[in-house]
Amino acid sequence: MKEINVTGQKRTDLGKKASRALRKEGLVPCNLYGEKKDENGKPVAMAFAIPMSELRKLVYTPHIYVINLDIDGEHHTAILKELQFHPVSDALLHVDFYEVNDTKPITIGIPVKLVGLAQGVRDGGRMNLSIRKINVTAPYQQIPEHLDIDVTSLKLGKSIKVGQLSFEGLELATPKDVVVCSVKMTRQAATAAATTEDADAAATDTAAAAE
Repeated sequence: MKEINVTGQKRTDLGKKASRALRKEGLVPCNLYGEKKDENGKPVAMAFAIPMSELRKLVYTPHIYVINLDIDGEHHTAILKELQFHPVSDALLHVDFYEVNDTKPITIGIPVKLVGLAQGVRDGGRMNLSIRKINVTAPYQQIPEHLDIDVTSLKLGKSIKVGQLSFEGLELATPKDVVVCSVKMTRQAATAAATTEDADAAATDTAAAAE
C-alpha cells in the first residue's frame, strides 16, 4: 500500500454547531478509532480536524493508503474507515480513521484489476465488472494496492466468483458466492453463434444425405 502524510489538530468542542464552525474554516471533523475502549467495551475516539486541502489528496483518488497521521505532534498510523458526504452538495462532512499496528490484521476493500483479454470478449462478448473492490484481511504491510485477476480464459456466459480466487498472505472477507466479473452475451455474439450452429447443422444434413 502507498503511504501518505496528513496533519491534523485535536478538537475539544464537539457537536453539530462546532462541526459547522470547523467546516466554515475549511476544516473537516474527524475521529480516530483504535484499541482503546470505554467501560462498556465501545471504541473510544480521538476527535480532531484536518484541513480539506490535506484530505483532498487522500479522499479523491482511486488509491488506498496507509496514513501517517500527525495530530498535534502525536504520530498515528491509520487507514480510512468511513467517509460522510452531504446528500445534496456532496461536500465531505466527516471522516473516521482506524488506527493500525504491525501485528493486528485489518479488513479493507482492495480495488480489483482485470488482467488479460478474455476469450469470451474475443468471441464478441462484453466484460462486466460486478464489484470494484474485494474485502481482504491481513496485516496492513501485506495488503497490495490492487488485486490482479487473470481473465484470459473466461468464456462467453461464464463468471469468476470470489471463492475461485486466492492471493498469498490474504484472507478474502467478501462472501465466496459474490460474482467479481463475467462475460455477457451480446447480440452480435448471439447472432454469430446462431450462424455457426446453422452452418454446422447444414453440414451435418449434407453429410447425412450423401450417405
